[in-house]
Amino acid sequence: MVSPDLGGVTRARQLADRLHADIAILDKRRPMPGVAEIMNLIGSVEGRNAVIIDDIVDTAGSLVEGAKALERHGAKTVYACCTHPVLSAPACQRLKDSIIKELVVTNTIPLPAEKCFDKLKVLSVAPLLGEAIIRIYDDLSVSRLFDT
Repeated sequence: MVSPDLGGVTRARQLADRLHADIAILDKRRPMPGVAEIMNLIGSVEGRNAVIIDDIVDTAGSLVEGAKALERHGAKTVYACCTHPVLSAPACQRLKDSIIKELVVTNTIPLPAEKCFDKLKVLSVAPLLGEAIIRIYDDLSVSRLFDT
């Protein structure tokens, strides 16, 4: 599991713990708005399948640059996932042209058909929200939905 920045380490670590996987961290800086430079990779991805886990993908610049950095450091394959796929222009084209094998997102933001492409897999949050509503109605713990 790969955190795309220092702010996402907790999220990556939680998923890595659930999957009994190691983590790596991309250290990036933004020299100007909308531009990301990958400075360092903390951890090892050599010969491994890497999964970048992010909260939001907007223009996909950081995600694509992160995938390139992982490839340079020997990752066998790069996948990515995010919760909220904003996918502003030019995200879809960047992702189509990237080395990322698949981007898995949730449907928290509606995606028009023109934003969908072969590498994109959309998962529904409806079952999770439905279960949360039932638990609230039945006065049961909602946090139990997220226990390991």
